[in-house]
Amino acid sequence: MSVESPGPALSKMKKILIIIFAILISNRAQAQFIEEQSHYISLGLGMSAPYDQMDLIQNPGVYAQGEFVLSHADWIDFRPYAGLILTKFNEVDPEEVEERYRSSANALLIGAKTRITAPVPFVAPFLEIGVGASRGSFETFTPYTSIEKSGVFFHIPVSLGLDFGDENNFDFKLTYYFHNNLKQFTGAAAIGISYPVGY
Repeated sequence: MSVESPGPALSKMKKILIIIFAILISNRAQAQFIEEQSHYISLGLGMSAPYDQMDLIQNPGVYAQGEFVLSHADWIDFRPYAGLILTKFNEVDPEEVEERYRSSANALLIGAKTRITAPVPFVAPFLEIGVGASRGSFETFTPYTSIEKSGVFFHIPVSLGLDFGDENNFDFKLTYYFHNNLKQFTGAAAIGISYPVGY
């Protein structure tokens, strides 16, 4: 297994994320565009899959994430997040394993994203997209790919889901983290709940 140290581009990305978090958190009380603040937690069944065969092989695991929600309006908010994804490939026969598509991810997730929600009551579809980094260990093996690395890696989070409840404070989502330099994606089917700051 190789340990990969962050390159210049990754170090720059980490600095940008730190600046974004500092601006959002230090100015949240004074920022006029923020109408409401809340906390959000989600739990679900995690998975990872190689890009080469993402429709056939998905290795199961667990997923948990917390977010600080800064709402500009009912239809858009900004979400710094920190989470955890743990997946494992179940090895049955070592000789078979060498010939199979497989992946695993055991990592902390950190980043920031935006959620855009259709402004409808009771059940509202939403889309999330952002930028982040994963710190942990990853494996991606296919006939075309052989990656086994630990370190900090760039990811792009994308989620599709539905808000529901009287105040749309519950949701169900399919969330994915695309790791292009690892040739795999991780994700989860998760249920979340948000509650106001000070609750």
